[in-house]
Formats: sequence, structure tokens, C-alpha cells
Amino acid sequence: MILILAPNTRPESPEYKQLMAHLANFTGISTRIHTEVGIEQTLTEIYLIGNTKVLSIEDVSCLPCVDSVVRVSEEYRVLGRHKNDDRPTYFEYNDVRFGQDTLNVFAGLCAVDTIEHVEMMMKALREHGQVCTRMGAYKPRTSPYAFQGHGKTCLPYVFDMAGKYGIKVIAMEITHESHLEEIRNALYQTGSATGVMLQIGTRNTQNFELLKIVGRQQNFPVLIKRGFGITLDESLNAAEYLASEGNRKVIFGLRGMKTNMGDPHRNFVDFSHVPAVKRLTRMPVCIDPSHSVGTRASSPEGILDIMHVTAQGIVAGANMVLVDFHPAPSNALVDGPQALLIKELPQFLEDIQIAREAYEKRTLLAERYREKQNTA
Repeated sequence: MILILAPNTRPESPEYKQLMAHLANFTGISTRIHTEVGIEQTLTEIYLIGNTKVLSIEDVSCLPCVDSVVRVSEEYRVLGRHKNDDRPTYFEYNDVRFGQDTLNVFAGLCAVDTIEHVEMMMKALREHGQVCTRMGAYKPRTSPYAFQGHGKTCLPYVFDMAGKYGIKVIAMEITHESHLEEIRNALYQTGSATGVMLQIGTRNTQNFELLKIVGRQQNFPVLIKRGFGITLDESLNAAEYLASEGNRKVIFGLRGMKTNMGDPHRNFVDFSHVPAVKRLTRMPVCIDPSHSVGTRASSPEGILDIMHVTAQGIVAGANMVLVDFHPAPSNALVDGPQALLIKELPQFLEDIQIAREAYEKRTLLAERYREKQNTA
């Protein structure tokens, strides 16, 4: 059961103390408190853990400073969208808002190679009004002989460049707990010039010990990708591992499913699951068209497959796009064949805007017809 307190409830207030004293009398029930500090208000949720079936929603709703009560289902207890729970949810990180009603584009290098390419990419992003990017420092690879990223050596100049060009959030995959400290140190050395969104890649979606460690820190938000060869439910439970440890700033990423049924694409594009994830959980949903498609093939109309599937995901309601760009894809050390060219960035962004407008129009249309049905 979740108790949602009135906005800006202060822990030192008499009403809050009275509430906590009352909850302490519930036998066999413990509490977990989560506070979300926004620009305009602070929201507090209290999770009641234990045999809450014996509690009456009506009685608990009458307790001091309780605004509403949600009965939690068994699955996705923290991140789930529970029965009669239509609350919009979002989080803010480094002045960027992430929610099921927003759209952010993370275009950048799948793997950092040179400082020159990093600067070219970030300069282009600034010129087109973008404040987010992807920059891979740690790259898990199938072959032990393949390039696995520059690691901590590239972090200082990546963060410096981000500060220079106004990049607020960098999505960056980590594969080991030691990477957390390396990122923290590099941010400190560069005066916290930017922010980092930790990325859990598909190979580590069920690395439960890593998920617990990443979940315990609450400085960085987390993008967790759908896992290789596992069900959507299993991947969503992996995201729940993060939240159950305390970090609820979680975005769920769809990156295609590994199967030969996806041929000729690299993976089977699964962006039809965007609305399913938004229905089952309150997480923002990211799509990764680059790793889904894996090539620069285009349709007879001359539109790249990557742009086609991006539009499909956005029309379905995606909230974030993680996409590979590179100044010279033929020289890229990782996934060059799927990278878009920097000169294609303006077309890509404009195409996204068209798809977003279509999504918004479809949402208004559905709302209009729903109102008609309710008044019929």
C-alpha cells in the first residue's frame, strides 16, 4: 500500500509526526519513505510493507496529511501502475525533465573514440538545440578482442566538452560497480560540468548484484535496456530491482529482440511495446532504433529504416530516443554501419517532431471520443 502525502508535507510538522506514530502501531508492517524534490513542490510517498490487506483504504485515507492511498499489486510494486493509479510521474535531473509526457533525444557516439569526434558531435547538438547525448566509455563486446571502450581515461575530456557545449545529460553504459566511482571522480575533477544517466545494457539486465548496487545510489538516473532473450516481464522486474533498492529515477529501454525473425534488421523491432510498458508501469520509455535496425538501409522513398522505426516508436508514445551518430562512421570503433551522419541530424530531429505531433493529435482524438462515450 502506498500513502501519497499532501504536497510539501514537512517531516518536522506535527501532522507528519502524528502520522508516523500511528503507522508505528501497525503490527507486522514496516514503512519505506520516498521523497521527490521538484522545482515547485516536494512529494512524499510512504510505502507500507507487510500484510496490508487487513488495512482499510478508507480508514488510512483519513490519517493526517494523507492525500490519497493506492493498493499495490504484487508485480512491479514500486514502478508499477497499480489499480486506480492514474498519477502522472516524472523526475528531473540536471534541469531536464523525464516523464511519460516528455520526449528527449540522446544522439551521440556509441563509443567514444577521439576528442575531435566528441567535440564535433556536441557542437552539432548545441547548434540544433539539444542538451542530451550518448557517449560510450565502457563497451561490453561479444568478442574479447574487440574494442571495449577507453574507459575512465576519456571521461574528463567528455565531461569538459559537455560543459563547453551545454550538454546537461550524457547516457553512458556501465558494466561494473567500479565505473560508478570513476564517473563520480571525473565529474568532480571537471566541476560537475554535466550530468550522467547510467545505462544498464541488455547483457547486464539480469546482473542482479550490479542492479542492486546501481539502485542504492540515487545521484544518477538509470536507463535499463530490455534483456537478451528474456520476457518483457523479466526485464520489467529487473527495473524493479533498481527501484526496490531506492532509485526510482528509472527509464525503460526497448532495443529490439534478438531473433532471426528480425532479419534483415539486426534485431526484431519491439517498439509496439511502448504503450504496453507505459500501461504496466509509470516509467518513461526509451527506444533505441540504432541497435534495433543495425544498418543504414533505406526505403524506396529514401527514408532510412532507422528513421522509420524511430517515428513508429514516437507515434506509439516513446519518451526518449537513444540513437547513434558519428562524424565518420567508416572510422567508428563500434557499430559504425548503423551510425547516422552528423549532416543527417537536422532531418532526424525534424522527422521526430512530425511523429511527435502525430502522437499528440492521436492522443487528443482518443480523448475526444472517450468524452463522447462518457456523455452518451
